[in-house]
Amino acid sequence: MHLGTGNYNDATAKLYTDMGLLTCSESIGEDATAVFNMLSGYSEPLVWNKLSLAPLWLKNKFLHLIGREEKFAKEGRPARIIAKMNSLCDQDIIAALYKASAAGVKIDLIVRGICCLKTGISGVSKNITVRSIVGNFLEHSRIFYFENDEHYEIYCGSADWMPRNLERRVEILFPVDRPELKEKLLHILQCQLDDNSKASVLQGDGTYQRPERRRRKPCNSQEQFCAEAAEEARAAAGEDAGATRTFIPEIHHEG
Repeated sequence: MHLGTGNYNDATAKLYTDMGLLTCSESIGEDATAVFNMLSGYSEPLVWNKLSLAPLWLKNKFLHLIGREEKFAKEGRPARIIAKMNSLCDQDIIAALYKASAAGVKIDLIVRGICCLKTGISGVSKNITVRSIVGNFLEHSRIFYFENDEHYEIYCGSADWMPRNLERRVEILFPVDRPELKEKLLHILQCQLDDNSKASVLQGDGTYQRPERRRRKPCNSQEQFCAEAAEEARAAAGEDAGATRTFIPEIHHEG
């Protein structure tokens, strides 16, 4: 099955960048079946395996994850949050981020559109950075990183941190468990935090400014991702060129 982090249509598919997960995980498949059963009014499971669903408990899931980082920071343990989304305006989420920041959690937010959180407030949001990246491709994926005391977790989903997504729509959050995929998502987040070409950083007065570029190597995250994708395609084509393919028909046996 395929889980995505946003909505597509033919008009926007060539402009949007997004994330998805192709999986044959039985536990995720069971959860997905439960989602459609609930939407049809058929049944609701007693427990869920992997997925978190809005408008029922996805918001509480995020609040729990943010609160866990706050707890670790207070205990002097590694704590960090990196979150990428389209918009941030949910008051409860913002309040939780402020509390986590005040406790010492380093929080880096990549928010393309509206952001109601204020940075630079002494004792409240000094540990929070917010940047918006606007380039040739419309950033549309949602990726959430939680340090979890050096056992980091990464989630993707369809919901922004907005009341309409968390409280009034059906949205899904799914964990990314495979180490190589987690590393790739972390690489994407780090590249966007390093972007000094198309990024604008939110200031304490509510304005956005380009990051400092002096004595720093220019970084355009979207161009870097395109170059990496092209390199991966060339490598895959080279592997296919040396491979032989043999079609073995499946034989059907009558019972």
